[in-house]
Amino acid sequence: MHTEELAQYRCPLCQQALVLNEKSYRCENNHSFDQAKQGYVNLLPVQFKHSKEPGDNKAMVQARRAFLDKGYYQPLLDSMLTLYQQYGDKKAAVFDAGCGEGFYTHQHKTEHNSVYGVDIAKETIKIAAKRYQDCFFNVATLSDLPFADERFGWLYSVYAPILENEFTRILQKNGYLLTVTPADNHLFELKSLIYRQANKHDTAKQVIEDLTLVEEQRLNYPMNFSDSDDVLNLLAMTPFAFKATEELITQLKQQKQFSCQADFVLRLYQKK
Repeated sequence: MHTEELAQYRCPLCQQALVLNEKSYRCENNHSFDQAKQGYVNLLPVQFKHSKEPGDNKAMVQARRAFLDKGYYQPLLDSMLTLYQQYGDKKAAVFDAGCGEGFYTHQHKTEHNSVYGVDIAKETIKIAAKRYQDCFFNVATLSDLPFADERFGWLYSVYAPILENEFTRILQKNGYLLTVTPADNHLFELKSLIYRQANKHDTAKQVIEDLTLVEEQRLNYPMNFSDSDDVLNLLAMTPFAFKATEELITQLKQQKQFSCQADFVLRLYQKK
């Protein structure tokens, strides 16, 4: 695994470079972080955690993995990769912020680049590292990333928190940040089953202030389901799953057909 290169991290405690020695990453101040057998490294010190197991739980991760493997978000992935091919420096390092189980991460990997995925949930990183061994994965918080300044040429965030200051810090000059957020009608039909008055997503607010907006795209298409398990997996990977009643779960299990919209906004920014 990773025979041609070593991951480049910085210590989350003192910001010095980490060097892999056998199975541990160590800095000059002797802070040490072990590489797990799956290949990832946990760079989220316990004192930085706000809960015992932050991030998505195992059930949510498995539901998302099963749903994404069916290809329902393939048009989104295609749009992301098209932008990468059009604008990205193909030899620069790529960073997936909030990578989950690595679905988008590994599809950006080529023979010429190095690709990193970070998530705060250890369970999801464990799955990603075991499955996609040509990428580097680590547990960390997006608010304090374990990377040196200007490390990446291409950075993207799919539904993850967008922290402009930290993202800009690790982005190279002339590098790009791609954000994917829900557009007005994303999963509206599913939401309408849960909420008496379902609200559309607010797409007016843009959290990026200092980077230059290069391109903005709207991607909308219907998702048609003939397997109730796929609908239940979709529900399980959304925040409004916690609002779903047992009656609704039973109803969805019994439905032979269901359709709802996928609706995304893609915004590409550049660091000048």
